[in-house]
Amino acid sequence: MISERTIICLASDWEYDPTSKHQIMKILARQNQVVWVNYHGTRRPAPTRTDALNALSILRCVTRGVRRVSSNMVQVTPLVIPAPRHPYLKRINEHLVISAIRRALAYFGDADRPVQVWTFAPDTGFVAGKLGEERFVYYCVDEHAQFEGFDPRYVAQEERKQIDAADVLITTSAALFESKGRSHPSKHLVRHGVDAAHFGRAVDGDLPVPDDLAGVPHPVIGFFGVVHHWIDCALIAEVARKRPEYTFVLIGEVLTDVTPLRGLPNVRLLGRRPYETLPHYCKLFDAAMLPFNRTAMTRSVNPIKMREYLAAGLPVVSTPLPEARQHEADIIITDGADAFTQGCDRVLRENGSAGSKTLDISARRARAERAAGDTWEAVVERLSSIVMQTPGTRSPDDVSKQTTSPAEEPELVSSIA
Repeated sequence: MISERTIICLASDWEYDPTSKHQIMKILARQNQVVWVNYHGTRRPAPTRTDALNALSILRCVTRGVRRVSSNMVQVTPLVIPAPRHPYLKRINEHLVISAIRRALAYFGDADRPVQVWTFAPDTGFVAGKLGEERFVYYCVDEHAQFEGFDPRYVAQEERKQIDAADVLITTSAALFESKGRSHPSKHLVRHGVDAAHFGRAVDGDLPVPDDLAGVPHPVIGFFGVVHHWIDCALIAEVARKRPEYTFVLIGEVLTDVTPLRGLPNVRLLGRRPYETLPHYCKLFDAAMLPFNRTAMTRSVNPIKMREYLAAGLPVVSTPLPEARQHEADIIITDGADAFTQGCDRVLRENGSAGSKTLDISARRARAERAAGDTWEAVVERLSSIVMQTPGTRSPDDVSKQTTSPAEEPELVSSIA
């Protein structure tokens, strides 16, 4: 595993629900120093109450400066002006981000460690070569240009530049592997891992029923994750109407219109719940669902929750996600409301219900055991091998010339600090 490095991770909020970047950086922080950069420069905010509240939260984080996460990890939130396409403001934003990173690096006070940059954002190629890094890694987990609220042409253009600048390109689905950096010399497909020990507690652990689902009628078809524009709420609503005796539970922050689900007596929208409690809900679920819309974005998605469901021993019903076909022994892939409804019927018939005596515990254990081999530790070991065996595109002499201290950094504007 990579060790004795300082790793700069450009990603979304550290404080949000754990994703691949959280899992990977927590493991790397065992043997490295990690600077987590809460980067908010990709999406331009909309004039909505939600985005206004998010902006205020980001500003509070900016004013707090560098904050310690653990003994080997700190986080910092750079101030970014939400106008990425304006050339002058773009230069200011780049200056602000790099300056914030340098301040965070100084927090560790260990200038002798080699530096690596790992970015999970598509538009941070401007960092490449500015921090004396031995490797610049682009870890691509989504078709970012297809996200709602993003400027698709701008994001695609910046991502192409970033891929060209990257020493290593990691993709997490077969579709991303095919579409990104077709001629990149160090492109790799590394699918997500799973916290098998955490979610495996749902199979045999003595976990109490969550209070908000006490007495819920079985069978229960569950979902957890952000309820955003990629989730097919109309599909869930139609299936719920077709099977009023089933309970459909959705756990996660709601960031899209869920009007089709409102008022349905057998649909529960619980909102966000702590990651630590998810095995409790999985133990209660009879099956899980992946009700994704069919879009250009979801054709490339590899949902982390898919492996988490399986590690919890749950059978899964999914819309036709290409990555779900990697697990067809445990996932029923459907197309349309009628097929999705029949898929729910089938997994319940084959696996029993938690509210009955027919629950097939042995099948759940077998499913969890199949998923348990894909741990995040195994993923990080593979990533470490890839990154350390890939030569950097900049020689040690070039790196030393590109490294400047905060005092030596050119000042773009005197009015910002």
